[in-house]
Amino acid sequence: MDAKRRRELARAFKAGGAHYDAVRPSYPDAALDFMVPPAARDAVDVGAGTGIFTAQLLGRGLKVGAVEPSEDMLAVLRERLPEVDAVPGTGEETGLDASSADVITYAQAWHWVDPKAASAEASRLLRPNGQLALVWNQLDVSVPWVHRLARIMHAGDVHRPDFVPPLGPEFHAPESGAWTWEQALTPEQVIALAKSRSYYLRAGAATRARVEHNLTWYLFDHLGHVPGVPFGLPYLTHAWRARLRA
Repeated sequence: MDAKRRRELARAFKAGGAHYDAVRPSYPDAALDFMVPPAARDAVDVGAGTGIFTAQLLGRGLKVGAVEPSEDMLAVLRERLPEVDAVPGTGEETGLDASSADVITYAQAWHWVDPKAASAEASRLLRPNGQLALVWNQLDVSVPWVHRLARIMHAGDVHRPDFVPPLGPEFHAPESGAWTWEQALTPEQVIALAKSRSYYLRAGAATRARVEHNLTWYLFDHLGHVPGVPFGLPYLTHAWRARLRA
């Protein structure tokens, strides 16, 4: 994604932090085990959004800083996690002190940055032997009905199986891990999830209405789900970790 396209898509998240926080899932414990070095003390969560992953890092006993360009998202994060030093900034320019972190994390956010510039900034922030860790939750499109759902939702963060996130030369080649799991959601919550995605947020009224109509038909008429009754929505969580070169 070029810089102009990233900026256009990212504008969708200038508002709607409370809705995003209400519908987006957290991440499996196994992914955090993989991403966070055992000896890590200080973490910086970049593109932290409303603090969903930030809270999970705090739960590991880490001292956590958060960086997020959307003031609306930051407001939600600061309210839910007042103990976190949450600052406005980007992956390319965090404004944080050099050599201040043992691990830099990006949850659902690396695709919003220039990977070369963000890698250089991460290497500046990390201490020797530090680690950059990236993670995405995505719908498990290996399941046929989920694949069709993802297409109706225009879920743009579904990666190809052979996807490897681009990193700068400051880091060794990344190692990857993957985990499948399910989130219990009602059909109405799935529709709300679709409304938190950049495609829907940037769309006009007619496109939004079409997405909602198609989802309503697919979930209730085609799949036969019952209003208000939760069902298991399959997810795939894919994470990468890369060590800082000496």
